[in-house]
Amino acid sequence: MCGIFGVVGVKNAAKIVFNGLKKLEYRGYDSWGITVGGNNSLARERQLGKIGSAKINLPQSTISLGHTRWATHGKVTISNTHPHLDCTGKLSLVHNGIIENYQKLKQVLRSHQFHSETDSEVALHLIEENLKTNSLKNAVQRTFRKLTGLNAFILLSAQTEELVAVKTGSPLIIGLSEEYNLISSDVWALTDHTDRLIYLEDNQMASITAKRVIVYDALTGKKIKPKISRLNLKSQTSRLGKFRHYTEKEIYDQPKLIRTLAEIDKKTFQPVVKTIKSAKQVCLVGCGTAYFAALFGEYLLNQAGIEAESIVASEFNKNKALLRGNKIYIMLSQSGETIDVIEAVNLIKKHNLKVIGITNNQGSTLSRLADHTIQIQAGQETAVASTKAFSAKLSLLILLESMLKSKLSASRQLLTKISQFLDKLCLGDCREQIKRLASTIKHNNHLFVIGRLFSYPIALEAALKIKEISYIHAEALPGGELKHGPIALIENKTPCLVLAPNDQTYTDQISAAHEIKARGGYIIGISTKNNPVFDEYLQVPDLKQATVIAMTVITQLLAYDLATARGINPDKPRNLAKSVTVK
Repeated sequence: MCGIFGVVGVKNAAKIVFNGLKKLEYRGYDSWGITVGGNNSLARERQLGKIGSAKINLPQSTISLGHTRWATHGKVTISNTHPHLDCTGKLSLVHNGIIENYQKLKQVLRSHQFHSETDSEVALHLIEENLKTNSLKNAVQRTFRKLTGLNAFILLSAQTEELVAVKTGSPLIIGLSEEYNLISSDVWALTDHTDRLIYLEDNQMASITAKRVIVYDALTGKKIKPKISRLNLKSQTSRLGKFRHYTEKEIYDQPKLIRTLAEIDKKTFQPVVKTIKSAKQVCLVGCGTAYFAALFGEYLLNQAGIEAESIVASEFNKNKALLRGNKIYIMLSQSGETIDVIEAVNLIKKHNLKVIGITNNQGSTLSRLADHTIQIQAGQETAVASTKAFSAKLSLLILLESMLKSKLSASRQLLTKISQFLDKLCLGDCREQIKRLASTIKHNNHLFVIGRLFSYPIALEAALKIKEISYIHAEALPGGELKHGPIALIENKTPCLVLAPNDQTYTDQISAAHEIKARGGYIIGISTKNNPVFDEYLQVPDLKQATVIAMTVITQLLAYDLATARGINPDKPRNLAKSVTVK
């Protein structure tokens, strides 16, 4: 989850790393630090909090390594902030992941002086110890083989003026330039420098200097000829422009994005459709927001007569029965690096089963492992909380379901109409209504969101967005579950969002709204038609299953307005990071 950025071979390397870390801050903003090397010595600067408007005071150097931290082991303190230095002051290390056996390893390093509570420092001192009798490459390799868990490390050596990287699980991407080379935990941070990339695979190690990059098998030490990819992602890089926050900007990106997806070439879906039709059952897997899209996909495919089930990726390994029979697996991940999703993919591939990836990152681990990939095409999401990638997933699943039923043109029309509605929503009177509503309910400590069938995954996502960025406790419920316990929490003026599309669930949703209102709840209806039970009514168009996309965007705007009304920066919610690459 942490952000890592390194460079070698360029003047004022610290400035390059500093700017790279700013692009990676959404991966962790508890603290940050930078090391520079030169003349057989290191200099380091570390600070707590966000990198934002900070400044650095480091000497000129041609090699530098930096890190933005999302804390796992140890509190948010300067001593726990990366990069760490070894006892000699000539090695510096940054780390993303968790070393599961670090306590046992620490016992054999008692002669070394530890300055932090982190598991990361154990790896550094183990490399230092191994370096006494080995080359740098072999010292890193020997250390890596002793570690358990999913980790990515980069070591800066002041003696050799090189970066040595090794990984399993967490992503590392090398950027190749004519005069210098770079490495990052996220491809987006490299786009200003190069379009030539090497994606390190699990159990690979790289030695990086200004003039060369050598890739090795981290287990055997043998050289590997790396695959060099060319990607044009610069045009997709997010710019804030006229907006106050990236969250707002990315919500407003959605009408154009959905129009683009509505015109996607049907050839994109043909191999996926063929694969699904060859299977007996489809399993959709994701985490958080992506899981809610998977649940929506389950309902869609079941309605189309295809047996489907969805599961949270972190529970996948606990359900071995999912790997039996003739199944196809649709894996959803915005980053394509979500560790629980990737772990599930690796398990599926070991059983020689087919994987379809739906991701926003064309060079990601998921896109490289999947048999077929559908790109979300949402461009960079800079805000931590996902918005446009979720709507894109819904749109792609609607298109996929229509391809399975040979009704693609109908779905294209629905998405085009949704995009037209969203254009008006973002600029019209309803937008001001949502702001007023947020101002009315911003002091409430609890909020409920009620959905059924296709609107239930949207209720889950709405509650998550409100929790993530406004810090209001929001709970999503199937409408029929209220009277089985949760209705006990309804008090006078408790805000309740009732999602009521014009489908077979409408009457039951209105009945649930009456039950809440009878206990004093404040009913906010998001529906295709008004109803006397609503205290506040937000209208959406009646466009079959695609109606839920309009509902989604309304709840995203409400979550954003609640955050800003409460004085919270929605782009960087506390305790969260964008790409979840640790378990």
